[in-house]
Amino acid sequence: MSAQQLWDSAASMLAATEKHPFLVGMVDGTLSNDSFKHYIVQDALYLVRDFAYCLRRLAESAGSEEDSKQLQASAIGAIEAEMMLHNSLFKEWDIISAEGAEQMPHTLLYTSYLKRVVATRSHKQGLAALLPCHWVYMHVGRKCLLKLREGLGECINRPPQFDAWIDMYGGDDVEGKVKAYIKLVDAECKVATADELKEMEEHFNMCCKLEHMFWDQASNQMEWPNLGGI
Repeated sequence: MSAQQLWDSAASMLAATEKHPFLVGMVDGTLSNDSFKHYIVQDALYLVRDFAYCLRRLAESAGSEEDSKQLQASAIGAIEAEMMLHNSLFKEWDIISAEGAEQMPHTLLYTSYLKRVVATRSHKQGLAALLPCHWVYMHVGRKCLLKLREGLGECINRPPQFDAWIDMYGGDDVEGKVKAYIKLVDAECKVATADELKEMEEHFNMCCKLEHMFWDQASNQMEWPNLGGI
């Protein structure tokens, strides 16, 4: 099995994600600003608090110094490069910061799953669990949104902040980093047992579902239920 086979195993889910109303709405200008604001705050919490942590944990369990350095660099990138975009969006839309914000239900579900896999399963399985976040974003940005935007032409209703997001995740820099991560997964696939490969596929598919649900949450601006202060 290879990383490409992991991707192919989730083909139906990925096809659904390509047509997600949040993503399509970002391109055609129908996505509400409030939904996008909800998304960028939750995404900042996801990246800085937990995704970067998971990458650092994987760096500690890597089989070579080279792989460890690559994963450490990815953790730094999750905090610095992506947050540069988030911080600019916070400023433009007068969002104070993500500090003090609470992870909403699907954010917590996703990050808790990643942290559990990284902490309790093999290095291979941890890499597979984090792969959808890398690959789905590149695919959506480069293969879907850029093409859809080109097809629609100029959209006067699309805020420039949406274009900034599309340009970042559809850019060459993100693609290069994702391809480097895919190579790490490919190397582990080559030496994994049949049972490990099955579990890697299960984690990859689950995190593809969680990626989709993360955008559901933003579309619906989901929050925790009000249980009388409990």
